Amino acid sequence: MKGWKALLGTGTAVAMADIGIAEYFFRRTMVRQNAKTERTKKMSGTDWERYMPKIAKWKKWMLDQPHEDVYIRSEDGLRLHGVWFPGEQGKKIVICFHGYTSEGISGFIGLSNYYLPRGYQMLLVDQRAHGQSEGTYIGFGCLDRKDALQWIRYTEDRLGEDCQILLHGTSMGGATVLMTSGLELPRSVKGIISDCAFTSAWDVFTHVLRQEYHLPARPIMEAADQLVRMRAGYGLRECSAAEEVKKAKVPILMIHGDQDSFVPCRMCEEIYANCASRKEKLIVPGAGHCESHYMATESVEEKMTEFLDGILSEA
Repeated sequence: MKGWKALLGTGTAVAMADIGIAEYFFRRTMVRQNAKTERTKKMSGTDWERYMPKIAKWKKWMLDQPHEDVYIRSEDGLRLHGVWFPGEQGKKIVICFHGYTSEGISGFIGLSNYYLPRGYQMLLVDQRAHGQSEGTYIGFGCLDRKDALQWIRYTEDRLGEDCQILLHGTSMGGATVLMTSGLELPRSVKGIISDCAFTSAWDVFTHVLRQEYHLPARPIMEAADQLVRMRAGYGLRECSAAEEVKKAKVPILMIHGDQDSFVPCRMCEEIYANCASRKEKLIVPGAGHCESHYMATESVEEKMTEFLDGILSEA
């Protein structure tokens, strides 16, 4: 009897420890004020210091271009913020979705120097619980794809239904645009570019637990999933980019670095294999997380131009 009590006590202690880890994980990762940009940069494994001169030059140019703050309401009542760059006032526009703990104006410094000179307008979105957008809990694409639809409707209202919309996302933003691909999109959406997207919140968190913390995924992930459902209103496996692209109808270009340790390249390969629409991919040798455009600017932009010329010529 004593043995059974001891075993039961040990089991209870282990379960409580798992719940405690899940609670810590939830608060550190999902709650806005605890998700820190510097920690994310460190975990990404990319040496950003080497690119700072290039980034500073691009940022100065970008902020010298005309731009304005814009706002919409999400379906659940959050005030969401974006920055609109009108460029040459044409009908082509790219709606951009940044990565985890970033914001629109920071996440697309480099790519503004690609899109604006080519005649695109740009809408740099702050995803919920980031930047100037409201929200307590981070959506990891599951909630943000519904916000993306709202931004698409806003863009159509502003430019007309004959505008040509491209969705471009990096990291969490890449997952957002790929998850959006499975929704019923208006004809104005002509294509999607995704850079270093993860398959699902469950998959990327499982990878981080093992890679960064050397912890088993189960039962911590089950406990974390319950916390996210109760507090943030969605499940970590509720939406998967790898599943949503099975319903995709618009062309998709996927970019990924083959040395990405934060979101492994195998996730890109899985998404690409599942994609039902016209698809292309570019795997950049030696590039880490979110590094492809900075490391291989010329080859990435050549691929983007080839992709965009193809889909927009069909519009």
